[in-house]
Amino acid sequence: MSEELYINYFAILGLNEDSKAGDIRKNYKKMMKDLLLEIHNLSSLTPAQLDEYLLKMAMLNAGYYILRDDERRNNYLMHRKKVIELEKKWCEVAEKDPDSQEADRLRREYDRALQDFLTKYMEELVLEAGRDRECVETSNWDPFHERHASRVLRHYRQKLYSQIHERLPYYDVTKPQIDWDERKKIVASIVRKELSEDE
Repeated sequence: MSEELYINYFAILGLNEDSKAGDIRKNYKKMMKDLLLEIHNLSSLTPAQLDEYLLKMAMLNAGYYILRDDERRNNYLMHRKKVIELEKKWCEVAEKDPDSQEADRLRREYDRALQDFLTKYMEELVLEAGRDRECVETSNWDPFHERHASRVLRHYRQKLYSQIHERLPYYDVTKPQIDWDERKKIVASIVRKELSEDE
């Protein structure tokens, strides 16, 4: 089980979970300054590059906004650990008996927790960080950025959701059993019927 798809704002800011507020601020400001310089040095931006840079800026802002506040930081860590533990628990139960009621209950609980986590930490708080005075001053974030970033964030959140689900137990789908000869007969009879009606 890979935890990297569960947004790790410490890794985004190049930090460990035990980092102090000063380290968080220092890394954020340096990384944002480097990113803005990189963007400034480009002669032109393609739409894909614009989306990529907006996402990077938004993630740096969110990382700083969430991690600098003890309450937000603790809630984030608790929520992230809960989702990871639920996935692990569900996978263990589903491996033993995928059709059990317990596996289904855990799947539903995990899915709700995952959607809540991604919505809160990949969309809501990211946009909220874009309105934070300190983040706005450091990143030059403005309403234009927010309008475009909300679309990019929704797309990225959905992409993460899909990537996470692709590795989960119920994602395996059995290949359908199709009787192609039967289908050919049905199509041929429909075509004959339509041709006879046209005459």
